[in-house]
Amino acid sequence: MIKPIQFLDSGVLLLDQTRLPGEEVYVDIKDHLAMAEAIKSMVVRGAPAIGVAAAGGISLGAAAIRADSFEAFYSELEEICAIMGNTRPTAVNLFWAIERMKRVAAENRSLEVDKIKKLLEAEARRMLEEDIQHNKDMGAFGQGFISDGDTVLTHCNAGALATAGFGTALGVIRAAHLKGKRVKVIADETRPFLQGARLTAWELDTDGIQVTVISDNMAGYCMSKGMVNLVLVGADRIAANGDVANKIGTYPLALLAKEHGLPFYVAAPTSTLDLSTTTGDDIPIEERDRTEITHFQGQLVTPEGVDVFNPAFDVTPNHLVHAIITERGVAKAPYEKSLQKISIEDRKEATTKSN
Repeated sequence: MIKPIQFLDSGVLLLDQTRLPGEEVYVDIKDHLAMAEAIKSMVVRGAPAIGVAAAGGISLGAAAIRADSFEAFYSELEEICAIMGNTRPTAVNLFWAIERMKRVAAENRSLEVDKIKKLLEAEARRMLEEDIQHNKDMGAFGQGFISDGDTVLTHCNAGALATAGFGTALGVIRAAHLKGKRVKVIADETRPFLQGARLTAWELDTDGIQVTVISDNMAGYCMSKGMVNLVLVGADRIAANGDVANKIGTYPLALLAKEHGLPFYVAAPTSTLDLSTTTGDDIPIEERDRTEITHFQGQLVTPEGVDVFNPAFDVTPNHLVHAIITERGVAKAPYEKSLQKISIEDRKEATTKSN
């Protein structure tokens, strides 16, 4: 299984996704500042993976704090968490992981600082293991939407590389493949960072799952020719009403799917649910560096000085989403009720584990 994040005694090992598929290079992260930079520069990317990596970075930062009292320790921990929180604003898993780490520290304030540091490291490792299991559970729920012989169109990368392992949308495809279903995948290139062409195609090819890469503007043509049976994507944040923020270009795919009578599914863990955000209009959308548009492989491809608009995500309205697949089950409209129910069940399970 692909391991994009590995916790070592000396630090956190990240598979450098900016260098795939040409090179499989790992980056050894030793402190929280290096982890924050790795998240910003997309060495590690994908909402669940960002959350796990951030937890690892916070653990590394906490280990280096030289404070004897809890108050002094927690003050520095909050500074570390603030640095981590300023890396990628759209992926809610990042903030979920930060709050979870802060809660572990706060709930154990009566312990010695060194013991709290060990608990934080254990919590980060637990998040990694939980994420892999949640992805497999998601795959078990979602694979039923894929029939033998289906061709799935997917966008960006929502596989093992975007998680701690196995994947969300690609995890559903993997689960169907492991069930013996003959699944084909169309991966659009996903401009401007080419996660589909570079990462999704590499993952699926590595797993022996048939994949065809298309440019982003070919999806409608493929649908019109009957080449697609369903669309399946991941998510970076899901609002309480079921609006879905995902990689830029997801929204037009949902519109095309509706036009051609195809189901549009979203696979994401409950850590991606943001029930405090009412609708997609309130989701912050990250804007990335202009050079991702103006340059290709270091070469300028636009007129120098031309204006550039480079949002990293768009929002798909809930009425275009047939179902949201989570590790706790499948949510369907009305999402205000179904997502709330799944969230309550998730909190119950978390409380049971903590006790």
